[in-house]
Amino acid sequence: MKHLFRNSFRFLLPALLLFAFSCDDDKDDNNVTPPPAPTEQVKLQTSSSLGSYLVDKDGRTLYYFSNDANGQNNCPGGCEAVWPYFFVENLTDDMIGDGLDKADFATITAANGKKQLTYKTWPLYYYAPAVNGTNTLEAPNQTTGEGVGGVWFVAKPDYTIMLVNAQLVGNDGKNYKSDYTEGEGKTIYFTDGKGLTLYGFKPDKFNKNNYTKPDFSNNSVWPIYETDKVVVPSTLDKTLFSSIDVFGKKQLTYKGWPLYYFGPDGTVRGSNKGVSVPNPGVWPVILKDIAAAPPQ
Repeated sequence: MKHLFRNSFRFLLPALLLFAFSCDDDKDDNNVTPPPAPTEQVKLQTSSSLGSYLVDKDGRTLYYFSNDANGQNNCPGGCEAVWPYFFVENLTDDMIGDGLDKADFATITAANGKKQLTYKTWPLYYYAPAVNGTNTLEAPNQTTGEGVGGVWFVAKPDYTIMLVNAQLVGNDGKNYKSDYTEGEGKTIYFTDGKGLTLYGFKPDKFNKNNYTKPDFSNNSVWPIYETDKVVVPSTLDKTLFSSIDVFGKKQLTYKGWPLYYFGPDGTVRGSNKGVSVPNPGVWPVILKDIAAAPPQ
């Protein structure tokens, strides 16, 4: 009988051990710590004075540079020390905060070989002003870079007007200065939120479009800027913008000047060919300090 018990136990023991290890495995499986969720690397933050704007994962403000009219990095050399480039490797949907779309982000390579993230074709930067002789990143929740030099602005998701600083190059291939005489020199002027140039028409009157035909048959040449929304850099006075009805469509105005695109500019950021059509100054780019349109 004893021998029978020993033999039975000898065969049963491996099964018991296997069951015990199996239970331990199940226990371990139930207690596996899931990998941490990816941290939001870029998100929106809101200010009572600036509205919604982009920040990094730590709440540090991201900026646009008006000189990047062509959608490329135009902040070389010493500029980078004050305005470091923002970049996230392998940006995924779960690294982006609410209200943002991954399709609006892309990567470019600066002249120095460094990669930089863009948003709606605008390269993104930090601000790192000099403190006691050392450039230090702006602290989270600060926006002290807004308006610096009249060419640096917080990166907003919904600008309807932006300022770019670029050379005027007419449809005739000639360079023009701000007064529409030939020559080199950058001009700071209005674009839409995607960097597409906006123009006025000299024969227009205050809040009166004298170009567009009722059937819009000439709208492809000088399309009206259709919006009544005003989201602008803080250096511009929102009250100087308005909108007018143009045969059932809303056209944005500034100081009474109806705003237009130039069809042959296409969707090319920074293109301003319209300044020479049909002669220089007939279709001027819109400047912050342009005189108000003449009364009707």
